[in-house]
Amino acid sequence: MHEMGIISGVLDAVNASAQDAGAERVLAVNLRVGVMTEAIEDALMFAFEALSEGTLCEGAELAIEWIEPKSLCMECAVEFVHDRFHRVCPACGSFETVITAGRELEIASIEVDLPDEED
Repeated sequence: MHEMGIISGVLDAVNASAQDAGAERVLAVNLRVGVMTEAIEDALMFAFEALSEGTLCEGAELAIEWIEPKSLCMECAVEFVHDRFHRVCPACGSFETVITAGRELEIASIEVDLPDEED
């Protein structure tokens, strides 16, 4: 289950950033995940809940924006959306295509709770 590895890396980065910012806790983590990563949403959620215990992310909300696969045809330069398995250009029928979106794995943003500042 590669979702545990994905979330482990995400939590390392998020916890480090939150700690550097002086956050008391992380409220939300927003990810952008490409469909071509073949990650499973339920497994990502489970891994986040399990691995965040005892960290600044414990109890935080995990939101995932799924990025659909998109490819560029090298023959006719048409860019098109497709599923995981069918990358043939719909305009010219060429098999010479390059994936331009759908493999992302990004931390889009995090929301943290900062301590009250006293003057």
